[in-house]
Amino acid sequence: MEGLLILLGLLVLAIPIAVLYLLVSHSGLKSQVVELRREIAVLRRTGLPVASIEDVAPRVDPVVSKAPDGEADRASEPDLTDGQDATDVEPVAADDADTPDLATPSVSDQPAEPALEDLPPAARVIAARNAARAEQVSKDTPMPSNASNASQKPPTRPQSPQPLHPTEPPVFDRFLGWIVENWFYAVSALSLALAGLFLVQYGMENGLLPPAARVAAALAFGAALIGAGEFIRRRFGEAEDSTTAYLPSVFSGAGIVSLFGGVLSARMLYGLIGPEMSLLGMVVVACVALVLGWFHGPLLAAVGIIGAFSAPVVLGGSNSDASALYVYFGIVTIVGLGVDTLRRWAWVSVLTVVLAFLVGWALFLSDSGLILAFQLYLVLLAVAATAIPARSLFPDHGGLMVSAFVAKPHKDVRPIFPTLLAVSVLGVAAWSLVPLALDSESAFWLSAVALAGLTALFVVWSLRAPALQDAAALQFAAFAAVVVMQGDYQDAYRAFAAAGNAGPETPFPMSVTVLVAIAGLLSALAAWRSLSRGDHGAIWAAAAALAAPVIAVLIEMTWRPAVVIGAYPWALHGAALAVLMLFWAERFARIDGSQNRLRMSFFVLSMLSCISFALVMIFSEAALTAALAVTVVAAAAMDRKYDLKPMSYYIAAGVVTVGYRLVADPGLGWAIDAPLGAMLLSHGGAVVALAASLYLMRGLAYRITAKVMLDSALWSTGGIFVSVVLFRLLEAIAGSDGSESHWGIGLYVTIWFGIALAQAQRLQLQSHRWLWMMRVVLGGAFAALGAVSLFAIIGPLSPLFDRGAPEVIGLPIFNSLIIGYLLPAAVLALGAWRIPTLPAQLVLAMKAVAAGLILYWVFCVIRDFWQGDQGLYLGRGMSQPELYSYTIALLVAGAALFYNSLARNSAVMRKAGLGVIAAAVAKVFLVDISGLDGLTRVFSLLVLGLSLAGLAWLNKWAKTKASQAADPKRPSDPPI
Repeated sequence: MEGLLILLGLLVLAIPIAVLYLLVSHSGLKSQVVELRREIAVLRRTGLPVASIEDVAPRVDPVVSKAPDGEADRASEPDLTDGQDATDVEPVAADDADTPDLATPSVSDQPAEPALEDLPPAARVIAARNAARAEQVSKDTPMPSNASNASQKPPTRPQSPQPLHPTEPPVFDRFLGWIVENWFYAVSALSLALAGLFLVQYGMENGLLPPAARVAAALAFGAALIGAGEFIRRRFGEAEDSTTAYLPSVFSGAGIVSLFGGVLSARMLYGLIGPEMSLLGMVVVACVALVLGWFHGPLLAAVGIIGAFSAPVVLGGSNSDASALYVYFGIVTIVGLGVDTLRRWAWVSVLTVVLAFLVGWALFLSDSGLILAFQLYLVLLAVAATAIPARSLFPDHGGLMVSAFVAKPHKDVRPIFPTLLAVSVLGVAAWSLVPLALDSESAFWLSAVALAGLTALFVVWSLRAPALQDAAALQFAAFAAVVVMQGDYQDAYRAFAAAGNAGPETPFPMSVTVLVAIAGLLSALAAWRSLSRGDHGAIWAAAAALAAPVIAVLIEMTWRPAVVIGAYPWALHGAALAVLMLFWAERFARIDGSQNRLRMSFFVLSMLSCISFALVMIFSEAALTAALAVTVVAAAAMDRKYDLKPMSYYIAAGVVTVGYRLVADPGLGWAIDAPLGAMLLSHGGAVVALAASLYLMRGLAYRITAKVMLDSALWSTGGIFVSVVLFRLLEAIAGSDGSESHWGIGLYVTIWFGIALAQAQRLQLQSHRWLWMMRVVLGGAFAALGAVSLFAIIGPLSPLFDRGAPEVIGLPIFNSLIIGYLLPAAVLALGAWRIPTLPAQLVLAMKAVAAGLILYWVFCVIRDFWQGDQGLYLGRGMSQPELYSYTIALLVAGAALFYNSLARNSAVMRKAGLGVIAAAVAKVFLVDISGLDGLTRVFSLLVLGLSLAGLAWLNKWAKTKASQAADPKRPSDPPI
């Protein structure tokens, strides 16, 4: 109370200052208005286009365009922020019935044009501008091509140039300007409204009158204010230029606030009436406000709405149930939206819903026990903001959807105001329900059911309101968020877990079953919407196929139902959803026929996903991987038989899922340690399934995505399977762990390089940039893992440098060194050959690494042949035969490269061969010759010299052939 008195004192002190400011800043306003009106009158008499007035003068006479069906675009409606009534607006086009059409004057009816100097300044500017435009139009008009055309009559209604409209100031600036000019009306309305409310409060605090008399005094005071406002309006009017402007709205608005306060105090303060009578009383006052709002300007609406929302705050506490305030606020909201739908004052609806949310949250924060009433209140706001502006139980919002405008903004085409209002209120109301669901179990279920109900409602409403087709997505997203936010510490989940662990005699916990059933109903409703008339049938079908499975997956991630009710009962939920999707797939197949199976494909995909979901619950690790791979085969078979293009998406997702299970979960570690039969079922079954799927895709040239995904997955999965089998075999032969051996790490290198090449092969697909980048990142990561492992087995963990490295397993040449070094080299060489889209530099690098690994393997094989059981460790030195073997190997390798260069006419390969031979020569003279003696030294040098002589001749001959190929006129060398 003291704070309110201080506020009123400040307002009183501010009045003299504001009056001085008003007098100084608006001293010349009247003269300017008079001058502008004089110039407008002159322009009308001269016959100039009246629309051109807007070039120099503001629009003072807007015209309200109405649409009886409630679908008028609010962008074309004027903002009557000054309280102007639409019925009082004076049209600009003519002064009376005899005035000609000035926007498009005829030639015969145009009056004589006055002299330019006789016009006022603004008229002279406009006349000069129109003359320039007319001259430009005459220049742009083509001349007639013959006499007949020249004799044609000119058009009797020439098109006038389009006027240039000035940019209107923002709504807030116009509102602020009105407040600066008319603030005393606002203060007067506030004072009168507070007088009626304080009348009740004063009587209560001082006990001057009995409660009934206090309420009657407030009601009588409100009725008197309304009567005074009506008397002034009927007797003197309330036009903007009259002396009684805005006064009727001030008195009537304050009276409405006093009436609301009287009814509210009778129920909340004194308990004189029951909830039924209080509701009836507030409805009556609301109807009175609507009737008055039709005759008065928007000032009445603003005063009434603000005062009605503020009345409970002024009246103070209550000794009854405060949840009735939400009923009161709901009625006030309906009144505000009703005023807008009658008079099309858009800002009234904005003011109403903003205040409605603010007071709703403020009341809940002051008393959290009102959560159930607050949730119902939010649902009421969502429904009212959609239905009331449409004036129908079935909204008819047309035009552009908000999501379409957000995805592709356009300055000229925008959603209409009722659509923006409905979607905005829906979003705020829906996401206000989400945090409220965390309060208690009952709050959770009320939020979940409310959001699901709103989703279903807008699926139905979108039949006649195409602009609201995307509104259901807001509600469904909020419903999914409510489901996800339940965890170990939330009441709804704890109640579900307690019911499942209570014992065999307790009823079966139905929480997740109810949630899945709700999601299934939403899917069915969306499928019905797809079958109904309207646009975006395929999108509705996709939404129907996704809704229920998405909720089931979210429940599995957060609620973990299998732990509470068991894996098999939870798997039955997935099976039930699969049956539902099969039903809709069959129905859409019969309706759409064989010409268009897109919608049917969505439900087939969803059915396969639900089956996979159920299999995850009940199958073992091995069986699950095989089962998922089988669903890929089923998708490929259905695509081949029924031409279901969306099956490619399921095949791609299935390939990724199977690959993830083979590598990560349960992964390679499980495959190495699992029973042999389980490993063969999972990894071998996956290879067979992918091969079968690729076979089914043969001949389908338009399934590029599916074929590339299957082809790359088959090669990588086959490499993983072979690598795991070899690893287990070598580990069984060695009788020890091979995770740090050259062959064990070599198998990992093979796997990582194979997966990286699979990602590289998929880069040729046309996909979104983010997906392309993800494949690049994944391929680079797998290649990096392979490179690190490769460095380990050719460096620190190599048997050449690690004295304690595991021994080589197998016979000379045919041993584990092949797996450690040749197998990764083969994968790199195969990838460079199979993937034509790789960059040339990368292909060259892969070939160089493969060649280096082959040379490394040759070195290790030679050392293993001569060292035998002693191991490959270089610290033991080398024998003369071993040294000479390396030399022979280098010469053979150089000769092989040289021969291939001749066969392929490759100068690069010929130079590489010469380099290898040069390395062999350097080894002989720098290393071998010091360890050889006797005839061995002589024989070695003799063989080396003859070999080099022959190779020199071959090099010369190859260069000559290359020169002849480049220049055919060059003579060839004589034969030897």
